[in-house]
Amino acid sequence: MKKKYGIAPAMFACLAGAFAMAPFAVQAAPELPIVQHELVAPPKVPPRITRKTPARVVVHMTVEEFEKEIAPGTKYTFWTFGGTVPGKMIRVREGDTVELHLKNLAENKLPHNIDLHAVTGPGGGAERTLIAPGNEAIFTFKALNPGLYVYHCATAPVAMHIANGMYGMILVEPKEGMAPVDKEYYVMQGDFYTAGNYRAPGLQAFDMQKSIDEKPTYVLFNGADGALTGENSLTANTDEKIRMFFGVGGPNITSSFHIIGAIFDKVYLEGGKNFQENVQTTMVPAGGATIAEFKTKVPGNLTLVDHSLSRAFHKGAIGLLKVTGPERPEVFGPSVKRPLTDSTVNKTEPAAKPVPQAAKPAAAAPASAAAKPQQHARGKAVYEANCAACHQADGKGVDGVFPPLANSDFVQQRPDELAAIISQGRSGELVVNGKRYNGVMPPQDLNDEDVASVINYISAGMNRGKEVATAEQVRTQRKAKVQ
Repeated sequence: MKKKYGIAPAMFACLAGAFAMAPFAVQAAPELPIVQHELVAPPKVPPRITRKTPARVVVHMTVEEFEKEIAPGTKYTFWTFGGTVPGKMIRVREGDTVELHLKNLAENKLPHNIDLHAVTGPGGGAERTLIAPGNEAIFTFKALNPGLYVYHCATAPVAMHIANGMYGMILVEPKEGMAPVDKEYYVMQGDFYTAGNYRAPGLQAFDMQKSIDEKPTYVLFNGADGALTGENSLTANTDEKIRMFFGVGGPNITSSFHIIGAIFDKVYLEGGKNFQENVQTTMVPAGGATIAEFKTKVPGNLTLVDHSLSRAFHKGAIGLLKVTGPERPEVFGPSVKRPLTDSTVNKTEPAAKPVPQAAKPAAAAPASAAAKPQQHARGKAVYEANCAACHQADGKGVDGVFPPLANSDFVQQRPDELAAIISQGRSGELVVNGKRYNGVMPPQDLNDEDVASVINYISAGMNRGKEVATAEQVRTQRKAKVQ
């Protein structure tokens, strides 16, 4: 009997061992399919993810140090992820395993690393990726939390590495995916600290004290003055749904992100899942992000700004979204603008309907010495109402942004181009009196007579010239291509 029962403990021990081993077989994770991530330069983004299962996403990212223009005629030494500011966006799915290869190119001078805010773990991967030039670091992490996250270099001094352009974003899409839209864009704001003033020419060095004092020389979208204006403007058609992935690399300055002429239908706060509707301006902190969605309803230029507006108009935080398509006067109608007179200043009746441009205007009275002062008074009134806010009351403009209209070689030598610029607007670089300007002028809704009168006021009153435009000439000139 003792022998009979003596076998039982051994049998139970074997069974217990077998059952103990079983969970390990169940827990063994299946091998994930490998996806090679394709990185694209901002403002473009990788395509929306359509797969329904997790994958092992392999990302190859280089660190590159080089000189390039931060503003026209001004160079700066940038440190970058992938050769762009911001670094190229990484797009993965919740539950993916990310295998990141960070390569510090041999020609670089400094060690670098990467801290991804989407990583759950100490330093966001910073310690595991710290490498000297000529080396590669490889580490993996699981994308546990959906959302839009910033990544940046975390090598000391951290603020200097970020201020030189080392930031970007990683989007972790939720398992259920994101709804399709017509266009997606990727924009990041950053603050830059140069030894010279805004748009000072030549190669500019980093100014550590300005960075410590949080007094940036530049506050920029996508790493350059004019990165999103002129030929670099974002584009869309009317009735398109736009999704804007917007983040702030910093290192110091918070953004009051706003698009002039648009209302955000949805803003996903802090880049998370909760959203607010019908938003005009959204605050985005340094090291933070947001997702803004809106629909383009009418044609024209929508202007991206940091609504701390001195940053937009004096430090470079401005961009354009050019929308093309049919007019919708029931949504955004024409206007009537006219100088105030004693007979109209106190009247409250509705303004007269605007006369279509194709309609024949009333015959103008012959010019005379007595008529010119009245014409100049009208031009002055139009100037003060529409031009003085940017070009200043005395016409001297604002350095680097709004060119002078007074004593201007452009006005004196190219007066025939003024009507088209006033009517169509203009963005991009312009040289006036030997100085470079790079601002944004929206189109002005003025009738032919008002355009002619303000051109003549600028020519005669600010440049000691003569009257150079009539309403009939403006009607033809306003259609010319803006140079």
